[in-house]
Amino acid sequence: MLDWDQIDTVLLDMDGTLLDLHFDNYFWQEHLPQRWAEISGRTLADTKAELMAEYHLLHGKLEWYCLDYWGKRLQLPITELKREVMDKIRMRDDVPAFLTALKQSGRDIVLVTNAHPESLSLKIERTDLAKYIENLISTHEFGVTKESWALWQKLQDRLGFDPERTLFVDDSLPILQAAQDFGIRHLLAIANPDSQQVSRLIDQFPAITDYQQLLRGIQRSPRHQP
Repeated sequence: MLDWDQIDTVLLDMDGTLLDLHFDNYFWQEHLPQRWAEISGRTLADTKAELMAEYHLLHGKLEWYCLDYWGKRLQLPITELKREVMDKIRMRDDVPAFLTALKQSGRDIVLVTNAHPESLSLKIERTDLAKYIENLISTHEFGVTKESWALWQKLQDRLGFDPERTLFVDDSLPILQAAQDFGIRHLLAIANPDSQQVSRLIDQFPAITDYQQLLRGIQRSPRHQP
């Protein structure tokens, strides 16, 4: 599926790619509407309908991912509300072995997420991501999301990666398309980002449901150093 001899840099999304997307889906679709209804005195049906409409309007934009925006918009302590259900934050079961193999291979590994820095910090606190990846980047640093060509240019300027020798892994097809448009040669989609939902059928990009499929290729690469 992937020619590891042609890959020097691995850029990895976080939510739905390394971490189970169930936490995020549950928080934004269930917990936040419920807590907003309780705090504001509105009905759950009203808060959920209003939020879903705004999610649709902002999807892919920086505001959608911005906890500061939602805190002001809803007058709620978003990070504190996330902590109420942080027990749902978990790494995918197949990720530790995958990240271990990548780290041993000597390749440059960078996490690139659209998540707000406070969300990133919460997930670093709750998981072992920082144990495997030293370079953790929130696109909020650049003021633009991975859906935008501008982000990829800014990211390349910082990291100096060669698009022809870079692998990017994400669960979002529009984001993978943006990376492809920029010139990232090696792309991989995650077909089962949420453990509580069925896997998606993806034909636009190579896709996997288990990183175990990649381990042999990484370990057979000449760069692998046990």
